[in-house]
Amino acid sequence: MGFILMGIIMLASWLVGARLKSKFEKYSKLQLQNGMSGAEIAQKMLSDHGIRDVRVISTPGRLTDHYNPADKTVNLSEAVYNERNAAAAAVAAHEVGHAVQHATAYRWLEMRSKLVPVVSVASSYMQWILLAGILMLNTFPQLLLVGIILFAMTTLFSIITLPVEYDASHRALKWLENKHMLTQQEHAGAKDSLTWAARTYLVAALASIGTLLYYVMIYMGRRN
Repeated sequence: MGFILMGIIMLASWLVGARLKSKFEKYSKLQLQNGMSGAEIAQKMLSDHGIRDVRVISTPGRLTDHYNPADKTVNLSEAVYNERNAAAAAVAAHEVGHAVQHATAYRWLEMRSKLVPVVSVASSYMQWILLAGILMLNTFPQLLLVGIILFAMTTLFSIITLPVEYDASHRALKWLENKHMLTQQEHAGAKDSLTWAARTYLVAALASIGTLLYYVMIYMGRRN
């Protein structure tokens, strides 16, 4: 049962990831008629929301885009920062969506931020504790329970991440539409890109829930 569950999770994750990659490759070829780069899109969205203390910077790598609330930076991968296509516009606006959440004290983002230190510690030790807990299940079952509690914290983090990501995409698409930043075709591409990006977080959350239940079943099964 456990191997089947893991297999389904891995397959779903691969399928969504592959679909997301193909979508971004497709919309990376859809050049913007307004000629704006991802960095310029981000700067304008920040300005339109009255946010003056957030910097837009380029970060090395691919799919490394993120907003850092600690130093208030919108970090865009080199391709997104420089390129002028629908995929870059979608990613840039999405990351600024997180900056807007931060500026407006969006409660789900605040909850996630508070969990970061806890999840960081939990992620460092839980795999070893879970492995040791399974090996020592018959002699020291409490160790597995500790591992399950730590894993539950990371699962909670994945669940809270969902509204944060979906809301950032909603803010991005709403701004792009209201400000007439994109053509109808470009906006459809941006929306499709962000929809599939959000699904990766959904799959990750479901995978975390499924894995957590798997460990719980192992722990409960010791009594049978």
